[in-house]
Amino acid sequence: MRGVEGRICEEFSPAYYGLCAIGGMLSAGTTHLAITPLDVLKVNMQVNPVKYNSISSGLTTLLREQGPSALWRGWGGKFFGYGVQGGCKFGLYEYFKKLYSDVLVGHNRSLIFFVSSASAQVFADVALCPFEAVKVRVQTQPNFAKGLVDGFPRLYATEGLSGFYRGLVPLWGRNLPFSMIMFSTFEHSVDLLYRNIIQRRKEDCPRIQQLGVTCLAAYAAGAVGTFISNPADNIVASIYNRRADNVLQAVKNIGFLNLFTRSLPIRIALVGPVVTLQWLFYDSIKVLSGLPTSGRLTSHLEEISGTA
Repeated sequence: MRGVEGRICEEFSPAYYGLCAIGGMLSAGTTHLAITPLDVLKVNMQVNPVKYNSISSGLTTLLREQGPSALWRGWGGKFFGYGVQGGCKFGLYEYFKKLYSDVLVGHNRSLIFFVSSASAQVFADVALCPFEAVKVRVQTQPNFAKGLVDGFPRLYATEGLSGFYRGLVPLWGRNLPFSMIMFSTFEHSVDLLYRNIIQRRKEDCPRIQQLGVTCLAAYAAGAVGTFISNPADNIVASIYNRRADNVLQAVKNIGFLNLFTRSLPIRIALVGPVVTLQWLFYDSIKVLSGLPTSGRLTSHLEEISGTA
């Protein structure tokens, strides 16, 4: 394959997947770090909805009782945990999308996007789970630990290795549907914007316009994925804080309707901008490396799926 001037690597090469993993790590880690205060409030609203019953009153209660520093509790878990998860999620998604597009010849693109994102997310959540287990406890139990350095040995001493992965299944339950919906919505939104709104090929658009399409498609993907994943997000918080021993007990304690509504406004405020910034940072790294932005990335996907 001939090299393209300005590119530091070729698409679908090992270096390309490595670059995607680094881009995903940097974009996910930095964006999750930035919204740590809102994440602290969200987790406390999920665990203790009576005390933290709204965004404004919950924020006031946290500041009054624990001070401004409480809003940054668990920042290490956010930065390192979601950085590792982002590296796996984006890098492996690119790998699996190429793999499955070659294997699932004749199938439509939605199936390829679904199985690619699901495969990547399985590995990403295994990497994230120990960080998430410590982070949630640090954020909701002020006397548990100060951060990852003392949180990891404290959790291992009290609950053993299983404590780090107690919430893995609910985490999959939250993140697998979200990831599948997010990546598929993003890909189809990019396609819709270029095909029906801009009515030009991506390659014919300036890079700044391509990044604008990335942001619009990412925000749509985040909004749709948030609602789908909200029940599992509440279950994860309940299990990690020992409010429930299993999924069925958590559902019973929270209530079916509350699974969808509890903490939903703050999650929408969190997830939409975070997903948008992640894709913007991720695609900016691609652009700086001389690579095309995400979505409508490879013509072979359209050719083998029989859809344009």
